[in-house]
Amino acid sequence: MAIRFPACAIATAIALGLLTSSSFAQSYPTKPVRLILPYNPGGIVDYVGRALARNLSQTLGQNVVAENKPGAGGIVGTGLVANSQSDGYTLLLMDPAIVINPTLMTTVPYDLFKQLDTISVVSSSPEVLVVTPLLNVKTFEEFVAYGKANPGKLNYASAGVGTTPHLAGEMFKQLTGIEATHVPYKGIGASFMDIMTNKVQFAFSSIAGALPFTSNNSLLPLATTGEIRSPVYPDKPTIQEAGLKGFSVDLWLTVFTPVGVPADIKTKLSTAIKKALNSPELKAALAKVGAEPRGTTPEEGAAFVKADFEKWKKVITDGNIKVN
Repeated sequence: MAIRFPACAIATAIALGLLTSSSFAQSYPTKPVRLILPYNPGGIVDYVGRALARNLSQTLGQNVVAENKPGAGGIVGTGLVANSQSDGYTLLLMDPAIVINPTLMTTVPYDLFKQLDTISVVSSSPEVLVVTPLLNVKTFEEFVAYGKANPGKLNYASAGVGTTPHLAGEMFKQLTGIEATHVPYKGIGASFMDIMTNKVQFAFSSIAGALPFTSNNSLLPLATTGEIRSPVYPDKPTIQEAGLKGFSVDLWLTVFTPVGVPADIKTKLSTAIKKALNSPELKAALAKVGAEPRGTTPEEGAAFVKADFEKWKKVITDGNIKVN
């Protein structure tokens, strides 16, 4: 026999449930929040992540603790967060590898779109195309002309198979028709000595990594990969500006949570991130590595991440790129 509850009792239960959810969001966070950085200390994710954690601690009124969980190109730390509790106390700061790995790898231990939610795009940063001074090219146009006139003579470095510098090089090949051989290194910085000595001719590097070497002319910067010129290299054109339409590479950083975090907590987090990004300290920290603060809603961030996933999926598929 079905048990019937009075309408007033049901309404009261619903109201209490909404009140509990609302009060939980208002009191959040009541304990320290973990910000997982899925790489070793020293890189841009670690640097920006620690600066973000310091400023989020102030805006949230609770400690935000940055934790390095490196391994497998960011997969270990990303998987840890994807399989964490959906309570808003475990966050992930990740770069474009999060949208690259699911296509590049045979399997990854998480489903990007079913187990992770986007909270906010934190920053954008272009890469910079650097070449060896021994190549005797001074502009992007001269470099492209050299590559087309000397098929098979160019080698390009990357931070490893499937990294953004690798895929930027692959996109460059696809859009120009230039033949070039990929030479992966354990980190882009490890390649710079070989570029200086012309063993490898060019690379797409983070601005943070390249700046010490372009500042003393050990490497020659030709162009940057963003939609607008970088304030770090204001006299260098974007690659699109130099004539290669459709070429855009963004070393963005984005905060994610496990799927299932209440919407009002996600909104509270995205609002706190945007407020932190307005602080002079965090703006200055980002500027040091050539990054621009962003700050988006969860919905805007999700659309951005999905679009970048589709872009790199096409590059990987068209280039038949595989992990050995």
